[in-house]
Amino acid sequence: MDGYAVRAADVAKATADAPTKLSLAGRAAAGEVFQGEISAGQCVRLFTGSQLPKGADSVVMQEDTRIENDEVLILEPVKPWENVRLCGEDIKRGASLGQRGDILTAGRLGLLAATGLKTVTVGRKPIVALLATGSELLEPGQPLGPGQIYESNRLALATLVQNAGAIPKVFPLVPDDPGLTRAALEAAFHECDAVVTSGGVSVGEMDFVKQAFEEAGGSLEFWKVAIKPGRPFVFGRLGSKLLFGLPGNPVSAFVTFLLLVRPALRQWLGAADITLPAYQGVLGEPLANDGNRRHFIRVRVDADGKLWSAGTQASHMLSSLGAANALLELAPQVTLPTGANVTVLRW
Repeated sequence: MDGYAVRAADVAKATADAPTKLSLAGRAAAGEVFQGEISAGQCVRLFTGSQLPKGADSVVMQEDTRIENDEVLILEPVKPWENVRLCGEDIKRGASLGQRGDILTAGRLGLLAATGLKTVTVGRKPIVALLATGSELLEPGQPLGPGQIYESNRLALATLVQNAGAIPKVFPLVPDDPGLTRAALEAAFHECDAVVTSGGVSVGEMDFVKQAFEEAGGSLEFWKVAIKPGRPFVFGRLGSKLLFGLPGNPVSAFVTFLLLVRPALRQWLGAADITLPAYQGVLGEPLANDGNRRHFIRVRVDADGKLWSAGTQASHMLSSLGAANALLELAPQVTLPTGANVTVLRW
């Protein structure tokens, strides 16, 4: 507090009608130290951040004082150690400032800086290549020709990669050609720690990612996952580097990244908690899964904690993805009624 350092016993009977008079022994701004020691009947002018002088045990805030004839009139009593911050009251000697795997949030960074630490050891951010395959794809901003669509997956995935703590690197679009696909993969693996592709991992005659990856020396660990959206998903290794082959449909790419790629990147960084944040909510309408795969439905959580479908749940529908802020997992052949308490995943 801005005010006056005092001995609490000296001002125990102070009131606005009968103030206690103290003599001013000096002042100490923040960063300064009063060199003397307060005696009975004395005070020292202090400011927020000043060190408490010897002999004082409390601070009367400026609003509870008045100056009169070079004396300080104390209008309110204080208790011992009132308006004083004690050494070590925030962090005790030997206390832990953080554990291995903790996220360096803004609050924790401030804590580390306040203890005088200049550097800490952290997990290295992996560089993640983003490749989109498909001869029908065009960069946004260019005029569309017959049969063409604008490519959107790399921009959405780059944001998710960055939010996960990694560094995205967007590569040019790759036409449906086995040689060009292999060349693009080799270039991406040469420059990056992991490669995330979208499209080209299904069973069509123009899906070349799996073949090109193996020809480049990679080994496929698994293909296909029993979730909706996102069945055609590829995971592979090329030495110490990883391939995540996502479906081309934008919602499928988005969801499989959140569920399967993001945890791997968090693990790579050394994070102790690699899962998406989970929140409780209440259904504002019934939701059903009539299929035989776990369905991660795009939902919108409102300010009251109620959950609503974000729109049509087809894997190509970006409108519902744009309106969503959470995923709700529905087991196969399940219907949840209005008012059901559920857990959702937020990104």
